[in-house]
Amino acid sequence: MSVQVGQQAPNFKATAVMPDNSFKDDFTLEDYRGKYVVVFFWPLDFTFVCPTEILEFNKFLPEFEKRNTQVIGISTDSQFSHLAWKNTPIEEGGIGNVQFPMVSDFTKEISRDYGVLVEEAGVALRGSFLIDKDGVVHHAVINNLSLGRNIKEMIRMIDALQHFEKYGEVCPADWEEGQEAMKASPEGVKEYLSKHADEFKL
Repeated sequence: MSVQVGQQAPNFKATAVMPDNSFKDDFTLEDYRGKYVVVFFWPLDFTFVCPTEILEFNKFLPEFEKRNTQVIGISTDSQFSHLAWKNTPIEEGGIGNVQFPMVSDFTKEISRDYGVLVEEAGVALRGSFLIDKDGVVHHAVINNLSLGRNIKEMIRMIDALQHFEKYGEVCPADWEEGQEAMKASPEGVKEYLSKHADEFKL
């Protein structure tokens, strides 16, 4: 099975390393129903691009929290590897005490369900999924192993989703919070483009 935008995110139950470094054996996505959730996968602990992404997610946790959004990280490593990586200082290639749950997908079932598992290597691609309060996927992006993702873009997607939910307006290209959106109608498109036509000209 592969995750489809507009459909329910696959639930999962697994062991996670929690922000206080304890192990939670029955960690589940459904625990966060009623909040927005960002689920992101990385290939392996103690590797190269991965710590930069994890540290960037951690740096922006206050921004996610302001948006009622829970960040959950997942890889196919064990919970013991996750904890060892957290206990390794950043200066030595570790990630330090990051403050979001790190899920162990040691069976690879979660990565497979989300369509990010590289079967022959047993690792996950850099998949990121934005899930709403009802468990529906609204945004998904999957990067190959060598390409680090943009964490600020995920925050922008949350803003766009929440704006749509609040006002019923759709968000045009490169829209950011505080900018004008548009009504989802032919008249709305015409009105928006009439104001911003010069921005789209070469």
